[in-house]
Amino acid sequence: MTLIHDCSVESELLAGMRLARRAIGSGELVVIPTDTVYGVAADAFSAAAVQRLLDAKGRERTSPPPVLVPGIPTLDALAAEVPDAVRSLVAEFWPGGLTVILRAQPSLHWDLGETRGTVALRMPDHRIALELLSETGPLAVSSANLSGMPSATTAGEAADMLGDRVSVYLDGGAAGVAYEAIGDRPGDTSSTIVDATGLAADGTGVLRIVRAGVISRERIAEVVGEELLAPVGGAAPAGADAEADAGVGSEASVDAEPAAVDAEPADVDSEPADVVAGTEAAVDAEPTPVDRTDPAAS
Repeated sequence: MTLIHDCSVESELLAGMRLARRAIGSGELVVIPTDTVYGVAADAFSAAAVQRLLDAKGRERTSPPPVLVPGIPTLDALAAEVPDAVRSLVAEFWPGGLTVILRAQPSLHWDLGETRGTVALRMPDHRIALELLSETGPLAVSSANLSGMPSATTAGEAADMLGDRVSVYLDGGAAGVAYEAIGDRPGDTSSTIVDATGLAADGTGVLRIVRAGVISRERIAEVVGEELLAPVGGAAPAGADAEADAGVGSEASVDAEPAAVDAEPADVDSEPADVVAGTEAAVDAEPTPVDRTDPAAS
């Protein structure tokens, strides 16, 4: 069984982070804690690594993973356009349990699966996840569980399901403890996934909640107005995988996995939505977006 690194112990944190960076750079998988659920992470710009992630979970390319980002500035680097309503939402809920589906920059050289030109993005509220993201750049992250199984909220649960398909496990304690499980699934702390692809730059159109998670519809409506939200029960967008965060999706994610997403974890909150230099203060920092549009950069 792959060693689980207890990140509450400084020596194990340093060793685990070093091995995690190396694993991501080699196209391998890493399980990381997020604020919603645990996520399994891969280099978003390595098609082989993303496929390895999908294979480890038992998912098809029709369920692409969300992408976790280290800061709000990276939103503009990865999304073709960001409507004002989305900027208001991320200003309110990032870092945190909100995954947003947007049209992806067409110049990006990546292959997350059958996204239909979209990407699910989340900035997690967890120092270990943010430190790793600040060093690796955006990561494809789905909830650290086998498809159809409950989201992992501990590193041990993730290891029991994914085993040696993952190279490094980072144990950051129980995930989701800061949230109330108010979403679609009992006890699930996946991110809420909002599809913004139906919202035009001029503000026309609507936002659609693809998956109800830890951020309630009421809180979203307080920010953008109820009139901007599609009625409950509308169809999910193509390209969003609703298990994402479960996260993460994923979680975006990592947290669950919406159509163009997986969390949550995230989803990878499952799932999506979302420790720099080992300091708490750095968690709030927003690193300059990593320019990964050149294949050589991946």
